[in-house]
Amino acid sequence: MGLAEAAAACGDVPIGAVLVSGELVLEAKNEKELRPDATAHAEMILLREAAARLGVWRLSEATIYVTKEPCVMCAGAMIAARIKRVVYGARDPKGGADGGAFDILRSSKTNHRLEVTAGVLEDETAAQLQRFFRQKRQAPAREGFADEMR
Repeated sequence: MGLAEAAAACGDVPIGAVLVSGELVLEAKNEKELRPDATAHAEMILLREAAARLGVWRLSEATIYVTKEPCVMCAGAMIAARIKRVVYGARDPKGGADGGAFDILRSSKTNHRLEVTAGVLEDETAAQLQRFFRQKRQAPAREGFADEMR
């Protein structure tokens, strides 16, 4: 949860992720606000970095651990990268792709199936996200953010 706290300190949604593939261990946090880049989710950063370090786009031995249910973009990228397994904490009923809002990670229609373990440290990760958004709602409004809160 320290990576998620680092993301929050930069104004990003507190999501941290770790990718493990053999001896390779990478960490990332959300950096959408920091970069600025709408695709700079922790999972996307990990997939890019792992592919660059390993010299392959197929990450079939990799496991990703992430604080929140992956979104549609990240789930699609994990499927495309042939990730072996994803483990996540908090569910995301508004945008999650493991049954939260969509069911992409477990869909029989995709060309790759990955193992999914949901709800690890769910109470802690959900509370962290709730604190972040509560603080954002109480802070002075910034352009565009009010729309994200709906």
